[in-house]
Amino acid sequence: MKKYDLIVIGMGPAGMAVTAMASNMDLNVLAIEKHKVGGECLNYGCVPSKALLKAGEVNEITENLRQFGIQFNGDTEIENPLEIVREKVGEISGNKTMKAFERADLIIDKGEAKFVDKKIVEVDGERYTADKIFIATGTEPLVPPIPGLKDVSLLTNLNIFAQEDIPKKLTIIGGGAIGSEMAQAFSRLGSEVNMFQIDDHLVPIGDEEAGRVLEEKFKKEGIGVYNSTGINKVEEKDRKIIIHTEAGVFESNEILVATGRKIVLDSLNLENAGIEYGKGGIKVNRRLETNVKGIYAVGDCNGKALLSHAAMHQGMIALMNAINPTPIKQFNYDDFLVPWSVFTKPEIAQVGVTEKEAEEKGLDYQIVKENYSDYGRTIADGKPEGFVKVITNSKGKVFGATIVGEAASELIHEWILAIQHDIGLFDIMMTQHSFPTISLMNKRVAEKWMMGKTNSGFISKLAKKFI
Repeated sequence: MKKYDLIVIGMGPAGMAVTAMASNMDLNVLAIEKHKVGGECLNYGCVPSKALLKAGEVNEITENLRQFGIQFNGDTEIENPLEIVREKVGEISGNKTMKAFERADLIIDKGEAKFVDKKIVEVDGERYTADKIFIATGTEPLVPPIPGLKDVSLLTNLNIFAQEDIPKKLTIIGGGAIGSEMAQAFSRLGSEVNMFQIDDHLVPIGDEEAGRVLEEKFKKEGIGVYNSTGINKVEEKDRKIIIHTEAGVFESNEILVATGRKIVLDSLNLENAGIEYGKGGIKVNRRLETNVKGIYAVGDCNGKALLSHAAMHQGMIALMNAINPTPIKQFNYDDFLVPWSVFTKPEIAQVGVTEKEAEEKGLDYQIVKENYSDYGRTIADGKPEGFVKVITNSKGKVFGATIVGEAASELIHEWILAIQHDIGLFDIMMTQHSFPTISLMNKRVAEKWMMGKTNSGFISKLAKKFI
């Protein structure tokens, strides 16, 4: 039985982070992956979805050239965007990705790893042992218990990018990040898209006002958005899918399920190692260590944040904790903010508390908001939809930020820094931002906050006295 310093089970974002960093430290690492290196993010999620969104964006631009004073006298034809998506995924997942793991031993696509005891893992009939073991097995699509749904040939993120053609009619169940991104991508590539969800606005984990902005954009683009609408039954007739909903009966060529994720741990035989887990995932402490010393659970499998960047961060944090004999405050994962982004057009990004959450928490807060429609750069770019909204207080402390609009996923990082490191609005206002970048929107929010203070009685009287 071969012994390693570390065994990593699962090579998605979390497992890749642990494996790459640990092997770079000259640790002897065994990484086990039952399918493909990169996990769902690289192969079936984050990466292919962005490639398809880009194809849809390019097609949308060609159809709206006149807003830029350009006329195109020919026709654009949608040929094989899904094939191009697969080519791009193949390019990324090939040598460029695998090079990071040259110093590790890999067991790929040879079966699932199972715990024999606290220090021994078995895969494909062989046993391996290590002092430190990292579980990074991710999640899989959650299919809701809708009558008839499992009897039709449904799509999830696992197989939608393997399709050959863009469907004429596409029904999407779910209005979160995956559902929203795929709705816009396929609509812009020619599909007639209808979305159904039980929540009352798109991207329900986020700010309602931001979700409404995206919803209005979708409706302008011809996407059917049915909020607070249940599905009673799904059936297949004459090679078409019939969806019976509370809003009526709809016909579709394909149905995409995007209703969330579920954690699957049964095959790991966690009981053999005495590892505690529940419906919410493997139980871990602030160091991301399980109840069994030396065994860590990182990424989706611990249920803390089902996001790829959170998984990568957890992999790094857990490894730092594993190589340090005593706890270090900087590596307490619960102290880290988890931002998220939705890559539609307009994008939505969020960090910290929303307006609703600030109200529920009883915070003494105020809202400072700057609209994209009031800024020259976004008007010039033809991207006037959206806003930057910051939850703050009279002292300029930042509690949360929501951005909907062009480059929201990039602008949000300044607010992550602000909250994580207690940087106030005054500091952001006093930081020069290049003009006319879209990131200047953040500075404009800080300036608006200061203008609100200068309009107060004391400062206004002071200014009038000395000027």
